This record gives sequence, C-alpha cells and structure tokens, in this order.
Amino acid sequence: MTISPIEPTMTAQQFIDKWEFTRFGERQASQEMFLDICNLVGHPSPVSYGNPEVFTFEKSVPGGFADAYKEDCFGWEFKRSEAQLAEGFNQLLRYQVYLKTPPLLIVSSFQRIRVQTNFPGKETIVHEIPIVTLNNAEQFNRLRNAFFNPQEFEPERTVEEVTQETAMLFGKVVKDMEGSNGDPERLARYLNQIVFCLYAEDTGLLPDSLFTRMLKAYCKNIPYFNRAVRHLFETMSEGGPFGRDPVAYFNGDLFKEPEVVELSGNALHRLTEAATKSWRDIEPSIFGTLFEGVMDATKRSRLGAHYTGFDDIMLVIEPVVMKPLRKEWNEARQQADALLAKKDNDSALAKILAFQERLASMRVLDPACGSGNFLYVAMRSILDLEKEVIDYAGEHGWYDLSPGVKPDQMLGIDTDHYATELARTALWIGYIQWHETNGFTYVHRPILTSLDGIKRMDAILDYDDEGNPVEPEWPDADFIVGNPPFRGSQLLRSSLGNSDTDALFSLYQGRVAGESDYVCYWFEKARAMIESGHANRAGLLATQGIRGGANRRVLERIKTGGDIFMAHSDREWILEGAAVRVSIIGFDDGTDADRELDGTTVSEINTNLTTGLDSTRAVGLAENSGIAFQGPVKVGPFEIPNSLAQEMLDSSNPHGRSNRDVLSPWVNGRDIAGRARDMWMIDFGDLPLEQARLYDVPFEYVNEHVRPARENNRNRRRRTYWWQLGSSARELREAIRPLNRFIATPRVAKHRVFAWLNGDVLPDSAVVAFARDDDYTFGVLQSRFHEIWARSTGTQLREAESGFRYTPTTCFETFPFPNATDEQRNAIDQAAKELYDFRENWRGSDGRRTLTNLYNRNPQWLQDAHAKLDAAVADAYSWPDDLSDEQILDRLLALNLERAAEEEAARTENAEQVD
Repeated sequence: MTISPIEPTMTAQQFIDKWEFTRFGERQASQEMFLDICNLVGHPSPVSYGNPEVFTFEKSVPGGFADAYKEDCFGWEFKRSEAQLAEGFNQLLRYQVYLKTPPLLIVSSFQRIRVQTNFPGKETIVHEIPIVTLNNAEQFNRLRNAFFNPQEFEPERTVEEVTQETAMLFGKVVKDMEGSNGDPERLARYLNQIVFCLYAEDTGLLPDSLFTRMLKAYCKNIPYFNRAVRHLFETMSEGGPFGRDPVAYFNGDLFKEPEVVELSGNALHRLTEAATKSWRDIEPSIFGTLFEGVMDATKRSRLGAHYTGFDDIMLVIEPVVMKPLRKEWNEARQQADALLAKKDNDSALAKILAFQERLASMRVLDPACGSGNFLYVAMRSILDLEKEVIDYAGEHGWYDLSPGVKPDQMLGIDTDHYATELARTALWIGYIQWHETNGFTYVHRPILTSLDGIKRMDAILDYDDEGNPVEPEWPDADFIVGNPPFRGSQLLRSSLGNSDTDALFSLYQGRVAGESDYVCYWFEKARAMIESGHANRAGLLATQGIRGGANRRVLERIKTGGDIFMAHSDREWILEGAAVRVSIIGFDDGTDADRELDGTTVSEINTNLTTGLDSTRAVGLAENSGIAFQGPVKVGPFEIPNSLAQEMLDSSNPHGRSNRDVLSPWVNGRDIAGRARDMWMIDFGDLPLEQARLYDVPFEYVNEHVRPARENNRNRRRRTYWWQLGSSARELREAIRPLNRFIATPRVAKHRVFAWLNGDVLPDSAVVAFARDDDYTFGVLQSRFHEIWARSTGTQLREAESGFRYTPTTCFETFPFPNATDEQRNAIDQAAKELYDFRENWRGSDGRRTLTNLYNRNPQWLQDAHAKLDAAVADAYSWPDDLSDEQILDRLLALNLERAAEEEAARTENAEQVD
C-alpha cells in the first residue's frame, strides 16, 4: 500500500518541548507520544491509516502485545525510562516471528528512541535517537525512514563478512604472537579467553566495554596489561569487583585456569583494533573454521576465502537430527490439541512438558568435532524447535516455560587441543547469542559451566595400560554427526606412523579393510554404536571414494543390520578452505522408512549411493578376465627424459646387449589425456642383480637415483630388490607382448577417453591397459554404453575436476560386451577408426591440443562421430539408440547377471562331466 505523507502540524522543537520533561507514565502517555511522532514525520495515525492488520497499536501476539506495529517496517515497544529499554527489546525479540520478522525493532522511552536493525543474515546496527536531537536533519530523516523507507537502515555487511573480517584481524594478532613464550596449549586457552571477553563485552556480560577500556589504558604498557588481564580472568572465574566494575561469576573451564601469554607491542596494538569490531554478531558456525586457519599458518593464506557455513552443515543436521525430532513434536502437538479440545488442559500441558524434557535430555555426538561447527548448528536447531514448543505453550496461556536445552548436551571428540577449546567457546557464544536474538534474557549464573562432554582424545585408536591397542569408548548419544578426517589409505602410514597404522589395521580387522580411507573407521564405529543400541542415527561426511572399492564395504556392513536413509552422492563442500566433492550419508538401524537421495525421495539407496538399479550386484565375467591391467608401480625415480634415454641407447654393455632391453617409452595418464612428454622408463623387469649390473649406464643411474630412496622402504621386497620397479605387472607384460598396439585409458580422468599405445610402451600405474588390438573392442569401450557403466561402477574423486576413477575389476571385468554379428562388428570397427582418426588429425603436432581440451570444448563433429559409434554399438546389442542412462544401466546389469549365470552353469556342467 502506497502511503501519501500528510502535512505535519508539529515541529521538531514543539515535539521536544512537549515530551522532554514529561511526568506521565508509559500507559498514560505512550500512545499519544506515538501519535505525535506520526504527526511529526508526516505519517497517518493508525486509525487514519485504516488497516489494523498492517498498522496499529497493541498488536496481539501470544503472551502479550506489541505496543505499536507497522507491517514490513517495525515492531515498537514503549518504556517509562531508558533503563527499561533492554527489557522492551527482549519483548520484541520474542514477538518478532508473529510480527513477520520486521526489519526494525524499535524501543523508546520519553527521552530516547532506539532503532535496532533486524535484517536476516546482516550485521546488527543500533541507532540512538535522543528526542532532543530531532532538530538535527539526519536524526529526523532517520526517524522518518522507519515509517516510510526502512530499507535505508539495511546494513551493507553480512554476518559472514563481519565474521571473516574479525577473524582476519585476529589472525594478524596471532601471527604477531608466533614465537612468543608459552606452549601451543597455553596460547590456545589464552586466545579463547580473549575471544570470549570481546564477545562478552559487546553483549553486556562484561560491563561497559570493560575489556576494550583495559586494552586502551595499557596498550603501551605490556606488563601492566598482562597483570590486568590475568586479574580480569581470575575475577571472571569467581565473580566479584574488578576495580569499580562488578564482574559476574562466569565459571566454566574457560577461566578456571587463567592463562596469559605475553603479547608483543604490535600484537597488543592489533588486539586493540580487533576489540573495536562487532563481536556480538560473530557467526559461530563459521568462526571456528576461520580461527582454525588463524592458528594454522599452512591454512592462513586461505583464511576467509571459503568456509563451511550454516546451510551446508544443515544438510546433515536437518535429516539426521531435526527430522525425527520434528516428527515427535508434531505428534506431541496433535495429542495436545486433541486433549485441549476435550478441555483436559492439564494433560495437554503434560504432553508439551514431556516433549520439552525430551529435547532437554537428548544428546548429539560429533566424534571429529574440530572447532564445534556441527555441534553448534545442532544445538541452535534444537533450541529453535524448543522455541516452537514454548510459543505453542504461550498461545494456550502457559507462559512459564523457558529454554531447557543446554550446551552440555553437545558431545565432541577431537585430538587437537585448540579445536576442543574453541568448540566449547563456540557453543557458549552460540548459546548466549540464541537467547539474545530470541528475546530470552540470559540469566544463568554462573554464566558458563564446564563442557566436559567435549573431550580431547583419539576417536578410533587407544592403548590400554599394557600398551595393547583398544577401541576408544564413545559416549552414548541419540545422534552422531560430523566430518571425519579426509585421508586416503595410502597416506595413513605417513600421517599416523607405522606403529599406529599396524595397530589400527589389527584392531579393526574383519570390519574395515586395510586399504580403506581413514574416514571409514568413523563410519564403522558409528554403525557399531547404532547396532549396540548406544546411538539411534548417524550422519557423516566422506570422500566420494566411499562409494567404491574397499571403502564401500563399510556401507555394505551398514546395510546388513541397518540402512541408509539419506545420502548426497556428489556434493561440493569446503575442506580446509578449498572446495572439494564429498558424499554425505545418513544411516540408522533400518527404522526410518523414508529414503532421500540427492534431495529426491527414492525407494532405496544402494551402497554406491545410487537408487533403483544396484550396479554393485554386477558380477565379474570370465570372458573379460586377463584383459585389463593396471600398469606397474614405480616406487622411485625410474623415469628419464628422452634425451637421456637416447644417450643410454647409444652406450654399449659388457655382454654386448642393447640397453633397449631395459628401456621402454613410458606413458602416464596425463600423456594420454594431455600433452605427451616423451619420457622413458628404466625397467629391469625380474632380472637378478648380477644380470641387471651388465646394463652399465642404466644400472648406474638407478643405483645413484633410486637406491637411496628404496633402502628405507618399509616393504621388504622393494627394499631388497631396489633396482626393480615396485611392482613388475608381469601379467600385463605377458598379455601385451605379442601385440603391436594395445588400448589404454587414464585410471583417473574427467572425460573417459581411450587411446592406442604402441606395443613397446610401458604404461604407468595411473593407466589401465587392455590387451586387445582390435578396433571393435576400442569402439565398444569408447561408446556411451561403456562410459555409463564405468561411471556407475567406478568412483568420483574428492576434487570435482579430477573426474572418475576407472577400476579394471569393477568397470571392465563386469561389463557385458554385445554379441555382435560380423556385420555389426565391422560397423563398430569403422566408426571407431573414424572417431580415432578425427581426434588424431585434430591434435596434429600441436602439443596444446589435448584430448581434455577437445572434450571440454566438445565440437559438433566430435559429437557426430560419437553418435555414429554409439548407434553402431546399440545395434550390436539390438537395443534402441535413444535409451536413457537408467535404461542402459538396467539392461547392462540384466545382461551381466545373465552371462554370469550362464558361466556358472557351464562350470557346473564341466565339473559334473569331470566327475
């Protein structure tokens, strides 16, 4: 509704003269003062406006009234004196959801008008308008905008931006403190104490900017500041006077043992600057991540660039924690409604109180809690639900309910001392913030309590008194959530050490495969907690590798005794400041009958995080065995450039044989998909040491460059046979030896491309080689049918641009080739040759023209060539060439299982004939 301003009949000075020294009380004169304000700014009075739903006095809300209200502009509370304004503000915070969350919350006395911004996601700014300043044009326009243009008050910065700015500045403080006296644990505690003080003074828990005043008073006198801050921490621990300022009893672990680490002059100066920032608006769901970067110099360059925010974490918290709690609340509310309809108010109230007690007693565990982001988001979400319960009670006249959910219901485990300290701080700041922003006066004394549920320990490996490895005991919890460490299996020994890695493998033998990624141990522990009745549901993040190979076995174990009720198979996430691709998996004991995959309701979620067709049921086919191989693993710098290889080829040997025997052109995945580098490999195969020595120059090269690295190798064979490649890939060599060419594809690629390699080329371990030299096989492999199958049976890597991993056992050995006629084979031959020739002609000799670049561009001629090949392959299967991906997978799986059954029947028949 467009409002036409009215002509004011009162000037600002007349308004000031009338109200500055009024002796009337709130009830006697507040509405008249509001009418005068309307007159002053040229706005119609509520009665003149004519729509009490939009603009009115005494706007009814559950449990009370807002003194004045204008839709999409403000809620307004009047108080007799300035001392009561905070109380009025808390009332508005409680009412705001029923006032459609107005952009401005205004409280006023007869002497002062206080306007606080309330724009979702934006920082909070308070505008003070003493009525004696209304002669000032800026102040007058500010008051007028509250009625006509509230968007003028919208802050420019988001809460996230405020948090990033604050963390960046605090990071400079930390950097200035590096190298100061004191161990990291003392520094961690000191920094957390400072963070909480900065927050506490901005929210009034510490009086009158106490910490900032202390900083400014002693910013040039470090010893005085150190003594003062220690005294403040001690006072906060016990409560009492700090000079002339009364300090509340804070208690809690945070100030139980006050730590002071000497600051440099520069650090103290920066800290003084940091104190001027808006700490009351800091966002706990991201500030922990940012402050971890502050503490870790290796992450500091990415600080503030990326972070895991509230909405991302809710992808786990909502389906795992909140969905079942909301279901319980809906049931409790429906039962209460039915009882109220029967006038049985006492029983209805009992239902509400019972559910509130349920919220106040349930527990959430994050067994890799880091700085507590998941726990904070879970706590806030549960508190929001509890507020719905309290509001429901208020609507029915039960006004005595107050929040009962506490931070100590959030349990965490982490090995990092600073992270666990920060988790506690984040939970307390978030808890106090929630009370402030929802209008519940924070009256808890002591202000903090010990959060002993946040424990510093290893979540998956411990040792008993005799030094034997044992599983750590996780606390009972209703829900388990979190983001366990992303660490590939190949990195375990380098990060954990040989002893702990061996202990881990021994402890979880038969439950987690030794070649599994680190994150799988958290999945298995959570599964066991659910199976034993010590937890109800779990939601954890994993690398996308959990969908395949050895990692997938933990999901198979989950589905054996329970089920997956929610998954995101491929989701962008922020990990240590970088965007990665992850899988998110929610599971329970099978109780939850609903299933949701990638935001869509489905009937079933397979262990490879697909629905419908379960390609993990595919069986290896004997007809495909002995064809696809991974190239040999080097384990040492055996590769050499072409120039050096040519020198070795020209050199002679004592036995008269050519070095060509032990030198091969070498190709890795980048050579196939990208630019060929023309590298060679020194490859002694299985030659014993005395024969390898006879290849003089290559042997000396390996002796100088490879031997030092291999002498300390943990693998006994690789240490002993240091001149040989880490794995010889004997079967691959024998399979391709009689061939002039063979097919190859990168194990990991964004685009699944196949190429021809000469028979004398040695493929790297990052290449899958196929011992076939016919265009028919090449064409089927390069077709859409095989690519869809390979993507379903392979795994996508953590980095989005890295693409998919092709595994010979799952991607090739299970793939059912068509039973093609000679005519159909010839059609595939010709289409494959044409596609390959087109690609090679396009590449020419220009090293910048790579297959990756070509498929990124995907020109029409390439699409046409692939379409021709796909049509020929579809005809060989006797299938339509316009099948969907799902239809293709369904038919391929059916064909796989049919072939496997035929092979099993043939084996059984042969065995019977032998008998």
